[in-house]
Amino acid sequence: MASVIHYTIATEAEKYADFRRVLWTGKHTQLVIMTIPPDGEIGEEVHEDIDQILTFVSGTGEARIDGSTKAVAQGDLVVVPAGAKHNFVNTGPNPLVLYTVYGPPEHADGAVHRTREEADAAEESGEDEPPTG
Repeated sequence: MASVIHYTIATEAEKYADFRRVLWTGKHTQLVIMTIPPDGEIGEEVHEDIDQILTFVSGTGEARIDGSTKAVAQGDLVVVPAGAKHNFVNTGPNPLVLYTVYGPPEHADGAVHRTREEADAAEESGEDEPPTG
């Protein structure tokens, strides 16, 4: 029997200012917390076979999905279906903090990337691959 896995997302967000930090990886889903600095963005991308659900903890920004734009703030939740072109942009003066659930996992278990540049480099080099089977 599995033990209770529990996070207080606001507390996790306060502890870490990393661009991306994988908190938990399961067989079918993955929990990741992200901090996008002012004037920063996740970067436009498409996950062909991965659904993504993002919940915003603090800050303000824009969700850009398949040509549509919607303002986002604390308490908002956005769904990105597999195959949708998307980007999330910080439009405010403070960090935009969110957590996201990928199904199936998208990143290496336990991955920590301090900056977007570090995250992009890890993806391009193949270091940031999700666990298999």
